[in-house]
Amino acid sequence: MSDARVAVRKTYKLFIGGKFPRSESGRSYIAQDANVALASRKDVRDAVVAARAAVKGWSGATAYNRGQILYRVAEMLEGRRDQFIGLGLPTAEVDEAIDRWVWYAGWSDKISQVYGGANPVAGPYFNLSSPEPTGVVGLVTPPSFLGLVSVIAPAIVTGNTVVALAAHDAPLAAVTLAEVLATSDLPGGVVNILTGDPAETAPWLAAHMDVNAIDLAGVTDQTLATSLEEAAAGNLKRVIRPSASTPSWSDDPGLTRMTAFLETKTVWHPKGI
Repeated sequence: MSDARVAVRKTYKLFIGGKFPRSESGRSYIAQDANVALASRKDVRDAVVAARAAVKGWSGATAYNRGQILYRVAEMLEGRRDQFIGLGLPTAEVDEAIDRWVWYAGWSDKISQVYGGANPVAGPYFNLSSPEPTGVVGLVTPPSFLGLVSVIAPAIVTGNTVVALAAHDAPLAAVTLAEVLATSDLPGGVVNILTGDPAETAPWLAAHMDVNAIDLAGVTDQTLATSLEEAAAGNLKRVIRPSASTPSWSDDPGLTRMTAFLETKTVWHPKGI
């Protein structure tokens, strides 16, 4: 009798509401020598429902609390650094992605000081502007791990929840990140990750009336980008269009991807009361 052991083949599943379901369609495909779930329109709807349900708790958490949770994610990314490198990712990119996550975590309790403030008015009033999250953000993510982190982290650090579509040909880093998030303190539904073909699922995400904004960073087909932007206009979503040239995710990210998904609430209060 042979002592050879048959290894357990892993099927990389979707990440919706803090759980790992298979696609409701039962479909899968081969990517990076692995079986990966192929998301459907119904999976997009389920992910949006989960993201919407998580908005109240996540946006209502204190900025300090969100920062601590994101820093905990960075700790776990560091602990699983070798696993990401084992996926074939360059060591330097993995390290930079972890550092980028820490950088965004640090902005959680600072962005309101930079983006909000007191406004001068002609009258006996205080006029204060403060940033608030826009709600559910759809993300078409780029194939690089650093790019993936650079679009998810800024959206959630300010209190938004996200539905992220992983790159079709390189989804394993995204699903491995989902496994990190599932075992961190991040509430279920704050980040939802769907694998498959974004050309199939992105139109449903862009047109969904319960999605408030969409980032098209991973879209390389300009015709598709235009059609997604048109679909997003149905409920006046905020849209970050893809770069016309290949972006360098190693560049200073700035504040754009945080402030793009913030609304500004202005409060008037009489002085002396």
